[in-house]
Amino acid sequence: MATLSVKPGQRFSVPDWHTNSHLLSADAERQRSASHQVRQEARALRNETNSQTKWDEHDNQTRLADRISSVNRWKERLDKCLADVDAEIDALAKVKEAAEHALQAKNLALDVSIECLTLRESRRDIDVVRDPAEEELHREVKVIDKAKRELQQKVTEIFQQLCHLQEARQQLSCDHRHKMEALEIDRICLSLGVNSPNISFKVNPTRVPGGSTTLDEWQRHSQDNKEHAEAEMKASSQLREAAVLTIAQTNNELEAQRVATEFAFRKRIRDMERAYNELKWQEQNTLEEIAEQEEDIRRLEDDLRRKAQDLKVAQTRLEIRTCRPERELCRDQAQYGLTDEVHQLEGTIRALKQKLAESQDALDALYRQLYRTQTDLGYKANSLVLDKKCMDSRRKLVVPAEKFVPEVDTFNRTTNRELKNKQLELA
Repeated sequence: MATLSVKPGQRFSVPDWHTNSHLLSADAERQRSASHQVRQEARALRNETNSQTKWDEHDNQTRLADRISSVNRWKERLDKCLADVDAEIDALAKVKEAAEHALQAKNLALDVSIECLTLRESRRDIDVVRDPAEEELHREVKVIDKAKRELQQKVTEIFQQLCHLQEARQQLSCDHRHKMEALEIDRICLSLGVNSPNISFKVNPTRVPGGSTTLDEWQRHSQDNKEHAEAEMKASSQLREAAVLTIAQTNNELEAQRVATEFAFRKRIRDMERAYNELKWQEQNTLEEIAEQEEDIRRLEDDLRRKAQDLKVAQTRLEIRTCRPERELCRDQAQYGLTDEVHQLEGTIRALKQKLAESQDALDALYRQLYRTQTDLGYKANSLVLDKKCMDSRRKLVVPAEKFVPEVDTFNRTTNRELKNKQLELA
């Protein structure tokens, strides 16, 4: 006989079963309602966060673009300021070079002045005078020294100002380089998007980096660099004007002094030539007077010899007449005439001898005067040669060195040859 197998376990009643079904339905409804609420809230949150993210990204894109524009404007200002500084540096360097050339040119002028003073030290005796030409030469040396000091001071000031400009340019260049780097970084940031390959999560990205500055400090830094550069450029411009003015003033002063010195030289040369020509005329007249005096001395000597012969005749006559006999030895008119003739001839001979001695003294004085005249002529000729050499040397101040050709002075060569001949004759 078959048996009924009964599943072991708890048995529920039908109401329990219905109650359980109702509970399950109620829980499902509640869960679906809660899920719907969460879904609605999630959709609202998604919409809100998407909008917020989109607007935040848009705002930051705008801020980055504005920042790029602001940095780019400052970069352009710095570009212009750098260009102005470079132009000022070039202009100041050219002025410095011009000042150095002017300073170097003063060395030639100083050398010429010292050479002229040295040449004029070779003057001799009475010609060694402190004449206007020498005074102007000493004044010229002082003017050159003063000009060199002023130019050297300007060169030093320009060098220092160039250092200041280079320092300002270095600051501008550094700021400009930083602006370029910042622009590059901000442009990279502006180009980033969700599809960019090089985006990732970073550790503590909102930290404030060390050395960060405020916007005002950033702008003040660039403004200070720009204002500092502009102040240095203004000082450089004023220094350039002062240096150009100094170069012009020193050149004008030196040119005026050169004209005054050469005028004094020309005047001195004219005076020297006038004195030389006067001495030449005196020498010629003295030589003529010496020739005439020597001729007169020869005539005096001839007259003395003739008068001595005449005296011999008269005295011989008187002596012979003393031999007349007795009463014939009388003092007749012939005796008186011969006696008067002897006295007259003796007086004449004494007068002629005295005049001959005076003539010899006068001739000696003429020879001494001729020697002094010729000696002074040598001094004057030497001084003329030296002054003309000075004038020839000073041509280097107005004629370029490569075109300078010393003049051949025929007068000086002739004068020197004549002096040598005269020295040989006097020796």
